[in-house]
Amino acid sequence: MPKGSVFGGKAQGLRLERVRASSLFREGVFHNTATVTPGFKPGTTFSTMSEFFLGGQRRTPPAPLPYESPLETWARPLDTGLRATWLGHSTVLLEIDGLRVLTDPVWGERASPWAFAGPKRFHPVPVTIAQLPPLDAVIVSHDHYDHLDHPTILQLARTSVPFYTSLGVGAHLEAWGVPAERITELDWWESAMLPRGELRITAAPSQHFSGRGLGDRNRTLWSSFVIETPRHKVFFSGDTGLTPEYAAIRQRLGPFDLVMLEVGAYHPAWGDIHLGPENALKALELLGGGALLPVHWGTFNLAIHAWDEPAEVLLRLGREQRVPLVMPRLGAPVVPSRVETVEPWWRSVGAARELEPPAPGAVDPAS
Repeated sequence: MPKGSVFGGKAQGLRLERVRASSLFREGVFHNTATVTPGFKPGTTFSTMSEFFLGGQRRTPPAPLPYESPLETWARPLDTGLRATWLGHSTVLLEIDGLRVLTDPVWGERASPWAFAGPKRFHPVPVTIAQLPPLDAVIVSHDHYDHLDHPTILQLARTSVPFYTSLGVGAHLEAWGVPAERITELDWWESAMLPRGELRITAAPSQHFSGRGLGDRNRTLWSSFVIETPRHKVFFSGDTGLTPEYAAIRQRLGPFDLVMLEVGAYHPAWGDIHLGPENALKALELLGGGALLPVHWGTFNLAIHAWDEPAEVLLRLGREQRVPLVMPRLGAPVVPSRVETVEPWWRSVGAARELEPPAPGAVDPAS
């Protein structure tokens, strides 16, 4: 039987004391520093729901996305000290100065509490969890299903890897079998050093929300993260809307060699809690620049836009603004400092849409 409920655990004891001590925690819940809502903006509910049910967007690709195996490359030495492998959605394996950090690991088939319903994967993960090289850290930005995946954590709990996450999220991890001594929970601007190597992980502001079931909205914190060694710095957004706090992150923790920002699952009706490609470029500017690796797209149908829209818009705007984009094929390890051009690999799947256009008013069964 799987260990623990898919909905996770609740903060108690010392963990609850730390939650309550946070300046972001008031009246029983965490708050963004700006007043934003996780739901539809006022006056947009009807139009957004109409678009959801009647819109003709291509929300899923016509075939599984192509991917490659990173195993051969992972086995080769890394001379630059920094390499990244996008494994889908917000899951990235970072190799940074001899250490390996995995962000928001999701190997589950659906971003959902149920095995029979909810957003389903567009593609397999390029490697199994068993095929991963030895990990030095796992980062979990917040507790939503497309970032904190129950079956994945059950497997990782059987390893010895330590977890670094936002305040309160450790209750879920511990309920699923991760020993408390392997869990480090951080408030914004708090840092922790890895047990080996000179690598520091710092939680930083983001603008989002949390919750896995009825009655637990915003009971745990959401964060971005900075992963740094004496030689390299990487920024990982988790989920966020555009926030001026990114300028403070640059001042306190930048500059960055690689910036991983979410670009998918956006819509004007909930624009305060997700970036999308246009705001991702604004966020990159606030952060002080750096090579941009887009995440949170191309794996699950979580919004109303076409599945490849985030990549296409980012590619166009990024070229216009001369932003150093890093947009690798799934499973392809890349050295950010050596990426000069972007090959729009996703078009090999997207081109098939012209042969079989969606019927007017069709509703994607996975949405």
